[in-house]
Amino acid sequence: MTEIAFLDSPHGRRLAYAHTPGTGPTIVLLSGYKSDMEGTKAVHLEAWAKAQGCAFLRLDYSGHGQSGGVFEEGCIGDWAEDAAAVIEAIAPGPVVLVGSSMGGWIACLMSKRFTNVAGFVGIAAAPDFTEDSFWEGFSLEDRQKVMEEGQVALPSDYGDPYIVTRKLIEDGRQNLVLRDPLPMPFPVRLLQGTEDEAVERAVALRLLDHIDGPDVRLSLVKGADHRFSEPATLAMIEDAILDVLGEAGT
Repeated sequence: MTEIAFLDSPHGRRLAYAHTPGTGPTIVLLSGYKSDMEGTKAVHLEAWAKAQGCAFLRLDYSGHGQSGGVFEEGCIGDWAEDAAAVIEAIAPGPVVLVGSSMGGWIACLMSKRFTNVAGFVGIAAAPDFTEDSFWEGFSLEDRQKVMEEGQVALPSDYGDPYIVTRKLIEDGRQNLVLRDPLPMPFPVRLLQGTEDEAVERAVALRLLDHIDGPDVRLSLVKGADHRFSEPATLAMIEDAILDVLGEAGT
């Protein structure tokens, strides 16, 4: 694996990343909520990109993995700032954004921020989940608790409970991407498993309908779960990236 390096962001956060030089647009892997750049997809895609001769960048948002900060003190806006800081410093040229789960939301925010995006691959993308999943799914008691006490703990299928904070909810509302136009004038490939228990296929369909672009495709993968980390689904991600690179003319 590529050696981990660190960057001090303009917002004072110490961010960990790994950059593999190569040709063409830099493939940027944006991980999910409470995930990090040592996950199966990130490590696999780095090795695959290196074998292809492609530039590749993976990173940890603050409060994740090897980056500084406390997870519960972060929010979507902070993590988007983190991603932007690393991209601006390490991969200033064209990028292909590969966003997994929450990383799909971060990628949407990056597409609005940068003009050098050459493509987007969404893997079980979860835009606006703090509002449409967390807040919408809260009981009245949970809503009162998060607003009055500052946080609430939700059960998770992936280990420790999710600590959802008032900051996360309120900041999420400032970064929603499915309420305003979302232009993507570049190739977009969305992958969604039918057995995903974290992100419903309706979210993928809503994102598909919402994106304004000339080349946007959604693939529903029967039997695939949220992780997309099996050999067959990893191969689908590879194919989607190659498709985007090809359609982008790179």
